[in-house]
Amino acid sequence: MGVRVGPPQRDEGWFTSLYAAEYAHIVRYGLRRLTDGDAAAELAQEVFVVAWRRRVEVPDRSLPWLYGVARRLLANQWRSRRAAPDLQPITDVDLTRLAGSPGADTTVGVADVRAALATLNELDQEILRLVGWEELTVSEAAKVLGCTGPTAAVRLHRARRRLAEAMADQPARARRRPMLATREEL
Repeated sequence: MGVRVGPPQRDEGWFTSLYAAEYAHIVRYGLRRLTDGDAAAELAQEVFVVAWRRRVEVPDRSLPWLYGVARRLLANQWRSRRAAPDLQPITDVDLTRLAGSPGADTTVGVADVRAALATLNELDQEILRLVGWEELTVSEAAKVLGCTGPTAAVRLHRARRRLAEAMADQPARARRRPMLATREEL
């Protein structure tokens, strides 16, 4: 009879390592969605409370799972308030990267990309955020969104198409001034 190897030990040492490795990512995730730094830190704390309580469910590649927890916590908060005065618009996202797709016009101004992106629905904005800003793969974004990989791929494709269409509707002045923004400029 062989020795059975169980799952990795999910003790305080494991949790401390998880917290140290991922806390800053979760705070930045919150900062891009909330106007208050304290609220982002509180969100991160809540995420890690859930991670500790459900530690046996946390996969080895934990960041997409943690983003999913954060997304659900935010959704619950927003639903409970019915209004979200502290939501931060997607304008703080690295829009040039989100819009960057094969054949994209790189001379478009950041303000025009922001305006086009603001016309998209929340689900389109979220899939673009997850893949563009959070740097998740489509399958990881699917885990965050609670859907299948193919569904996330279709959502991403459609969101990029809608963004390109919204960009095409921008005034011609946007195409005349070349501008590549850094994260600091946004």
